[in-house]
Amino acid sequence: MNLFESVALFCNLVNPSARNHSFSVPKTHFPQPHQNQRAVRVQFHTMAPAAIRFEDGRHGPGKLRTISLTGGLLRLFKPLVPGTLVEVIFISNGNPVLGLAELLTPALDTCKCLQPFKFIMIEDDDYQRLGSLIRSSVGR
Repeated sequence: MNLFESVALFCNLVNPSARNHSFSVPKTHFPQPHQNQRAVRVQFHTMAPAAIRFEDGRHGPGKLRTISLTGGLLRLFKPLVPGTLVEVIFISNGNPVLGLAELLTPALDTCKCLQPFKFIMIEDDDYQRLGSLIRSSVGR
């Protein structure tokens, strides 16, 4: 399955248009890391609750330890297969942030698993909320 087939399975990222009842893709960001500059990361003092949702509809809980505009680090109950595409969902300032992400190779931390991910696609509103969270946290 290629990326475009996988993205099609996450149909909740496509909003129906009220005027003509057809579908339109919202403004979307495809975060890309810069070669010479690492994205600003925010590490939470208390891990933020998060959830992941798989292409087949299954979901699971996690805790968000670190976040950036290009990805983050989740604490999960068990390691998941690197390369798996999931939706990562967490709350920022009372609003949900949702993005399509690729899971990367996990790092083991005692009994729990720390699994990095990189954002593949994130809707404009979610990207703005994420950027606001990072900007407000860096100034602390």
